[in-house]
Amino acid sequence: MSYNSFIDYLLLEKKYSKLTINAYQKDLNEFLDFIKIEFESDSIDTINYSQIRSWIVSLVEKDISNRSINRKISSLNSYYKFLLKIEAIQTNPLSKHKALKTSKKIQVPFSETEIATVLDQLHFEDSFEGIRNKLIIELFYSTGIRRIELVELKLKDVDYSNKTLKVLGKRNKERIIPLLDSVIQTLLTYLESRIKLINIKDKDYLFLTKKGVKIYETLVYRIINEYFSLASSKVKKSPHILRHSFATHLLNQGADLNAVKELLGHSSLAATQVYTHNSIAELKKVYLNTHPRSKK
Repeated sequence: MSYNSFIDYLLLEKKYSKLTINAYQKDLNEFLDFIKIEFESDSIDTINYSQIRSWIVSLVEKDISNRSINRKISSLNSYYKFLLKIEAIQTNPLSKHKALKTSKKIQVPFSETEIATVLDQLHFEDSFEGIRNKLIIELFYSTGIRRIELVELKLKDVDYSNKTLKVLGKRNKERIIPLLDSVIQTLLTYLESRIKLINIKDKDYLFLTKKGVKIYETLVYRIINEYFSLASSKVKKSPHILRHSFATHLLNQGADLNAVKELLGHSSLAATQVYTHNSIAELKKVYLNTHPRSKK
């Protein structure tokens, strides 16, 4: 009962996306499976920290990364906090738990040259898929939207008169992002090609497969990886790196951190500040190359 109430709480009160809720459910179900086998218990509510610790140890022994383990424990902790809130339990067994240490991941953005190579020099076929793929890359780089946000875009989200895009972000929070004239042009070309598709099933959605159904996340990832593999030697070539590049390049050009925060749909500046390390490096390079006394 508490489990179902928790899921309803995430959906209705916290307004989490279905993707986020699925991640919570997966983590909780995984823990439930563990305690059924190890402790013959079918209730997460009555578990103590020692038993949770056994789960953590088992995850470590499976070579699961500390970052992933912390996320799983965070899901469990959120559930116990909810139980406290509805007074289903008296104490949170994770109240004194300390997260496992993790190394900070430095996401290396694409350079402006790599972006220009993909958009200006690579060949995009004059077909529905070729035009769509170019629009996807342009939209990622010019708006900084998340992959799931792009997948969920609808035709009605584009305001052509104001040249803006309405994006539904995390926790169903809407934001409006301006669109470049070049993106609008590619968008109109794409829509002309889209009309010619036979048997469109998901008519409301902006991005479709050639079969007329809504595009999916793994396909979007493959598109980005395929094109940027031709222009970049970086290990990671993903939609998130394009989002990272968008933020970094704006900051390099002097954009206000608060403005970038709003464009990205972050709830706090702390989340946006992870993108500043590259900007600081760029500023340092400019400083050392231009300051009158830097070479003395």
